[in-house]
Amino acid sequence: MAVNLRIGKCSVLGNYRENNEDAVEIKQFPNMTIAIVADGMGGQAAGEHASKMATEVVPREIKNQIVKVRASEDVQVAVRRAVVKANQEIISTGQRDPDFRNMGTTVVLCLWLKDDRVFIAGVGDSRAYKISEGEIEQLTVDHSLAQALVEAGTISPEEAREHRFKNVLWKYLGSKEVGDGPDVKEVPIRVGDRLLLCTDGLSGVVPDDRLRDAMMAQPDPQACAEELCQLALDSGSRDNVSCVVVEVIQ
Repeated sequence: MAVNLRIGKCSVLGNYRENNEDAVEIKQFPNMTIAIVADGMGGQAAGEHASKMATEVVPREIKNQIVKVRASEDVQVAVRRAVVKANQEIISTGQRDPDFRNMGTTVVLCLWLKDDRVFIAGVGDSRAYKISEGEIEQLTVDHSLAQALVEAGTISPEEAREHRFKNVLWKYLGSKEVGDGPDVKEVPIRVGDRLLLCTDGLSGVVPDDRLRDAMMAQPDPQACAEELCQLALDSGSRDNVSCVVVEVIQ
């Protein structure tokens, strides 16, 4: 059964930042749609440049590598290679230009192929969620030191939300730790499901249950994205806030 997408996006400066280092992009091609969110770091121009590069290079490389319907394994390899390419370009730019030295960015993306396969990938602590039948599921894993402590059994997931290392990343675009690229997950979808891509300006301050409730309460994806950003600000976010809401429709 063929499905379609309705997409909303929002990115706001917030109440405490002088510039917006986030970037949000929706790329629609004849055979695919790519939604991507990035959260830059490195300060002012550097962070903005890194996130913008990620949202430009990753979709471009995915499009170049996926020119026809391919096996899921091939799609996953193509996504990983696209992220690695973006990482290489960000590192190279930082090495050439002192103004961009040590810049980096998170990235989280949703790739929807016209044969109704959906793939999710992320590097850093920007997240992807799926809301289906009243339940919310986090689809990505944070690459933060706090999450590493959770995986080691040192702290609980609840403790990680307030841990002093929750915003300290060990992997992001602009770092050698990206290696061969991120895990790429094929996500089963059905009509009525919603996907959320967001920076930690949203997920870092709004608990998952409130994200779920907000996603389910607003039927229009664009209005939903805008309300989520406002919810983050109302909840005390001190960061830029960005998100994409994707709804699966028939």
